[in-house]
Amino acid sequence: MSRPVRQRILITGASSGLGMGMARRFAARGRDLALVARRAALLEELSDELVAARPGIRVVTAAIDVDDAHAVAEGVPALAAQLGGIDRFVANAGIGNGSSVGTGAAAANRAILATNVLGTHAQCEAAVELFRAQGSGHLVLISSVASVRGMTGTRTAYGASKAALNALAEGIRSDLLGTGIRVTTVLPGYIETDINVGRRGPFTVDLDTGVDALVAAIEREPVRAYVPEWPWRPVSALLRVLPLPVLRRLT
Repeated sequence: MSRPVRQRILITGASSGLGMGMARRFAARGRDLALVARRAALLEELSDELVAARPGIRVVTAAIDVDDAHAVAEGVPALAAQLGGIDRFVANAGIGNGSSVGTGAAAANRAILATNVLGTHAQCEAAVELFRAQGSGHLVLISSVASVRGMTGTRTAYGASKAALNALAEGIRSDLLGTGIRVTTVLPGYIETDINVGRRGPFTVDLDTGVDALVAAIEREPVRAYVPEWPWRPVSALLRVLPLPVLRRLT
């Protein structure tokens, strides 16, 4: 099924990793971009790079901390006004690097849950309000294969936060059935980014490969996508049924 070209794309967490990679790929396709992250200087450097490589595209930036719901609520409409609207919103901003529960790292684990769940919720509120007013749009939530089952050690809070995003996306999708607004949940596997330091497994792919698969999946606008599709779709199915002792040894 053909999909409309989403010309104006907002990406959060765009100053590094998957967000930066997506910005480069979409810019190469001639899309206009609104880039959001906490580090303004890195966003400006990326903006200059993208416009130099593809003259004619529009790139606007805003230093916004997604933990600040008020800043998100004000910043998203402001960016949309600069581009004349937003056709796709990629809620990508997130953090990792937690520890096992009960080992003295409660603050770090709470920060992961706050940013990944409440920060993404703030993004979704702003994005869907904008899309409802427009009558169209594509909301993309970047989850993780770590959301499929409870994970041990450094991934416990992270996996829980991403599982919450799956439910959030499903609820929004249900609310919007029959409208011109689509909702996609993307579950990346192990991709070589800073957030996956210490979490890389035997199926880890390099950043370029991961970003290529991610952008291709987003452009298809499925309900749910695993990135890369192989091996993570079958691996995710396996993770759902493995006994917990086996799962712990494997993960």
